[in-house]
Amino acid sequence: MSKVEPEVEEELQTSSGGAARRTPGLVPVSESRRTAELGPRADLPATAPSVLGPQERTADAVGPVSAFLRMLGSELGLTFRRPRNLAMLAVLAVVPVVIGIVLRMVGDDMADGPGGLIQQVTGNGFFLAFISLGALVPLLMPVAVAVVAGDALAGEAAGGTLRYLLAAPAGRTRLLAVKYLNAVLFCLAVASAVALAALITGLVLFPAGPVTLLSGVAIPLGDALLRMLIVIGYVTLGMAALAAVAIALSTLTEAPIGAIAATVVLVITTQVLRAIPQLEVIQPYLLPNWWSDFDAVLRDPIAFDDLTSGLLAFGAYILLFGSFAWARFTSKDITS
Repeated sequence: MSKVEPEVEEELQTSSGGAARRTPGLVPVSESRRTAELGPRADLPATAPSVLGPQERTADAVGPVSAFLRMLGSELGLTFRRPRNLAMLAVLAVVPVVIGIVLRMVGDDMADGPGGLIQQVTGNGFFLAFISLGALVPLLMPVAVAVVAGDALAGEAAGGTLRYLLAAPAGRTRLLAVKYLNAVLFCLAVASAVALAALITGLVLFPAGPVTLLSGVAIPLGDALLRMLIVIGYVTLGMAALAAVAIALSTLTEAPIGAIAATVVLVITTQVLRAIPQLEVIQPYLLPNWWSDFDAVLRDPIAFDDLTSGLLAFGAYILLFGSFAWARFTSKDITS
């Protein structure tokens, strides 16, 4: 035994080309940062090109794309099968139903009240979608997005599975892109669930027909539904900007509750800052300031300037915090 141990120790020290032994469970940056782009390992025998047939060469050519789609499909399956996420979607979809029932019950009392979206609902159920989105966008929808996006990387680290994901030939950039795209699609599911539940409830409980916009112009219900698609897209991008913030915070910790709580606190803080008139100068730089500008579609013509300003703000947040998340995630050693 005493003769074998030095040989085993020497082999362990030189098995990586003379590199020093590393801490168990540690995934260094140099080993996984560009794993997908490094190509085949030099210490493994390469497959002769002549052995590969046309089908194998075609499969190899689309390998990165198919691998990305497989990873995304797996991530989406985990996200939309998790009971917690399904419960959040169900709660968000129930809120428009509750709002519609309440407005149906008190609609007669509001008939002589001042005009506005709430009174418009009693005349056309289409407006219930705007009421519901206006009520949920400031806080409840951001909480749902923060739970999924904040758990994207920190949850993997807390569960000890992040290093296994990086051990596969995926690459950190690709993994981060999959996590973010999964969060964006969840944002789309959240906005669609709220809008669809509100539309169905509104059309069941209230009259339907041509929609009179805030500018006084009446448009067919079909055109109004097309405008609702614009609203869903706008809200989705607004939540996607928040998802970029949550994922950036998720790269800073191995505790998912920390990233989720930090994102929610950030949303609440910015909402409070928006309510202070003396801080009006900083409001254009606050992300929630642009979330409710989807009412631009209720004007004729559509106020595309307002929508464009909001989209530019969302893009700036996605670029800024997405770059931060990439720089952080691709430059740190993974220990869990």
